[in-house]
Formats: sequence, structure tokens, C-alpha cells
Amino acid sequence: MHHALAPALLALVATQALAHGPTPQKVNQSITIAAKPEAVWKVAGDFGKIAGWNPALKASEGVAGGKPGEAEGKRTLTFPNGARLVESLDEWNGSAFKYSYRMSDPEVKALPVSSYSATLSVAPEGEGAKVTWSGRFYRGDTGNEPPDDLSDAAGRTAMDAFFAAGLKGLKAKVEPGAGH
Repeated sequence: MHHALAPALLALVATQALAHGPTPQKVNQSITIAAKPEAVWKVAGDFGKIAGWNPALKASEGVAGGKPGEAEGKRTLTFPNGARLVESLDEWNGSAFKYSYRMSDPEVKALPVSSYSATLSVAPEGEGAKVTWSGRFYRGDTGNEPPDDLSDAAGRTAMDAFFAAGLKGLKAKVEPGAGH
């Protein structure tokens, strides 16, 4: 008789696990580029000009706000569907070839997430450079039963695609002979 309780107990445990709020999701991608880190950073480190190398964007515009000689403090991203996101710079370190930023307000038509923070860094790798782009985010619908298009999986798929497009675009723009 106690075997009959097992399915009911499993269903209860599964329901309780799903009833908790969203957990932070992570994306982490990198690419090696056959160019000096300084050359890669010259392109990637200009916070406001991401659309110049990320083909997932239609346009980007930086807004001054950092210290003189540093990248802009904010940028507005425009996606091919017209949706816009504003991102704010948390840290920009030109000598370390690294910056960290976060989304200001969600726009699920741009990326199906409710919040994110990310870091882009360039480091020496052999004769070239390794660019690493990592982020943490929460799904677009933080309720207990999000629709498929605003789920953890949808957020991961969209963020992974955005980072992958950007890294491939950066490689094509900076690497001699790649994509020109």
C-alpha cells in the first residue's frame, strides 16, 4: 500500500519545487580572436558602439556619463523589431580591458528577461585575444508559471543567441581577413 503514496509524494515535491520564485540563470560564452587584445578592446571597449559589431542589434547609442576618457555611462540598444533597451555601465576598466553593465528597465520584446547584469572582458590568449561575455539574468515572467516565451529556457536561448552573435560579429570585425 505504501507504494501507492510514492507518485502522490513525488507530485507534491515537484509542485513545491516549482512554486518557488525564479532562480538566476547564467550565460557564459567566449571566443578567441587572432588579434592583439588592445585591437579587440579598441572596438569592444567602446560601450556605446556595440551595434557596430553585434549584428543582433539594429543600432546603439551611448550617453556620456563616465569620467573623461572612459566609456559612456549608458547606452540605448535598438533591436531589429524596433524594441529598445537601456543599459547602464557599472564598471569600465580600460587598462584591464573589462566592463560590467546592467539592464535598466525590462523590455521583453527585445530580450525575454526581467533583469540582467553582464561583464565583457578581453584577455591575452596565445598570439591573440580571448573575449569572454558572461551574464546573470532572471526570466521575463518572474511568476510561478511563466508562459513559454518568458521562461528560463526562453531567456537562456535569447541571451545565448545575443552573446553568440556579438562575439562572432566582433571576431569578424576585428580579425584580419575574417568576414571582410
